[in-house]
Amino acid sequence: MASIESVTLDVADPTAAHRFYTAAFGLDEQIRLRASEAPSTGFRGFTLSLTVSQPGTVDSLVGTAVEAGATVLKPAAKSLWGYGGVVQAPDGTIWKVATSAKKDTGPATRQIDTVVLLLGVADVVASKRFYVGRGLAVAKSFARVYVEFDTGSSPVRLGLYRRRALAKDAGVPPEGTGSHRLLIGGDTGPFTDPDGFAWESAAALAATP
Repeated sequence: MASIESVTLDVADPTAAHRFYTAAFGLDEQIRLRASEAPSTGFRGFTLSLTVSQPGTVDSLVGTAVEAGATVLKPAAKSLWGYGGVVQAPDGTIWKVATSAKKDTGPATRQIDTVVLLLGVADVVASKRFYVGRGLAVAKSFARVYVEFDTGSSPVRLGLYRRRALAKDAGVPPEGTGSHRLLIGGDTGPFTDPDGFAWESAAALAATP
């Protein structure tokens, strides 16, 4: 079964970014950082989602992200599907923190249940076909709108969303140019998908300082 072991974000200042992610979300193992000045404007075509157990935990993580320097794109609020909010890290990466629960069942924690990488693609059907050909198994599929892959016990899950819909969900315009500033580490790489998202061997990335 194909897996994603890590996500590498290209950032201008890895030290500052590491400080932010540790303070904001307590992330250390799933997110790697790499120094880069690659040109990138507007929406980078992806978001990272943190799925948690209850609204209080959403508020806790969004709160510490803002304290650490994040910008609120969508304030945490109830929705048809649960409760969540969206913030943008100082390095430009967009993060959604959400839960399917609408009420707290206990004290707020800092526990993150799932990290999900959502790629905004031009053609969901074509990209789904591409990834299936690379060995990823489909877990959920909603016509031409959304696909979620079964990555087993991977620390990061993968989904595909129409680019315009993903930007709307994030609260930003869909336009963007330049680098995605993202490198996906898995056991299926190296390759670049139809929308320009690059994958590399997780083993090769692990050997990189």
